[in-house]
Amino acid sequence: MTGKLLNHRAEGPTSAPPLLLGPSLGTSHALWDKVAPELSVTHRVVRWDLPGHGGSAAELIGPGAAVGDLADLVLALADSLGVERFAYAGVSLGGAVGLQLAVHHPERVSSLAVICSSAHFNGAQPWEERAALVRREGLASLAENADARWFTPGFTVPRLVQDHRDADPAAYAACCDALAAFDLRDRLAQISAPTLLIAGRDDPATPPAHLREIADAVPGAALVEIPGASHLAPAQCPEAVLTALRAHFDGAARRGMEVRREVLGDAHVDRAQARQTPFTARFQDFISRYAWGEIWTDPTLSRRERSMITLTALVAHGHYEELAMHVRAARRGGLTPDEIGAVLLQTAVYCGVPAANSAFATAQRVLAEEDGTPG
Repeated sequence: MTGKLLNHRAEGPTSAPPLLLGPSLGTSHALWDKVAPELSVTHRVVRWDLPGHGGSAAELIGPGAAVGDLADLVLALADSLGVERFAYAGVSLGGAVGLQLAVHHPERVSSLAVICSSAHFNGAQPWEERAALVRREGLASLAENADARWFTPGFTVPRLVQDHRDADPAAYAACCDALAAFDLRDRLAQISAPTLLIAGRDDPATPPAHLREIADAVPGAALVEIPGASHLAPAQCPEAVLTALRAHFDGAARRGMEVRREVLGDAHVDRAQARQTPFTARFQDFISRYAWGEIWTDPTLSRRERSMITLTALVAHGHYEELAMHVRAARRGGLTPDEIGAVLLQTAVYCGVPAANSAFATAQRVLAEEDGTPG
């Protein structure tokens, strides 16, 4: 890393949709340790450090800074990674950065999640006083009380408390300056990105009312409240946060189910869903997300072409029950019996005559059922 860019950690395939994760004041990207690896299964996750926190240089920010300055640093990081448009989730100050990006750079934000944050942070005075304290005495006393501000009684994450102790006091104070000046309440209605608000029901720093205020103002926004969560919800209640973020960001799964129904038919998908058990649920989600949500939605090949390829692959591996299902799908997609026969004849050359013989028998039975004539 250079001193001109925010320190960051990237996870997940570079070809996946990008998702940027922003931290809370006093923490590093370790705030996302229990959430980011799971999100990286479907996204190119980039979690970044605030100036003077984690691995980011303190000199990236100075006295009198604004949240807009932090948003500019995030955009510079995205540009350096070749990321033009991205989904974004942030906690507290990181959430304020997300709101700033969504208001002032809507062309860059495809979807937004704001976690335990606010469109304002209770006025300037508390933050001005904290900035003055840190500039005068450092961070030791604040770090001692971090657990009370961040978590419910009895819970802690030592790594994050250590991050607080290790942060640069001048950079931390400059971030306090940014929070003191931040107020986007009159601009929230301009946000056009799909927006999710996540509140910790036991959060004393940004109570649910702050998130509710945003949800009421942003068109179409949704609000989730997590029982038992305080200010750093991704660290304290990672499963609940992950569930909410997946539902918000994973459009591939929703689109995949739509395509699956279009290709295979409602009756087949309904039967598959009815047979689903807790044991098979993740596999069904995998099919909808990857096979149907990413591969079958790729416009490089038409659905007719994908049907032909799928028929051939199923013959090659002898999956005749699946072949029957995809012969029906091919007919739904517009392939004629003659075209299906031509595909199967091609498989006789490259997959073997016995395989093609079984495939023709399967296809003939299905086509007879489709036409209502005896096989």
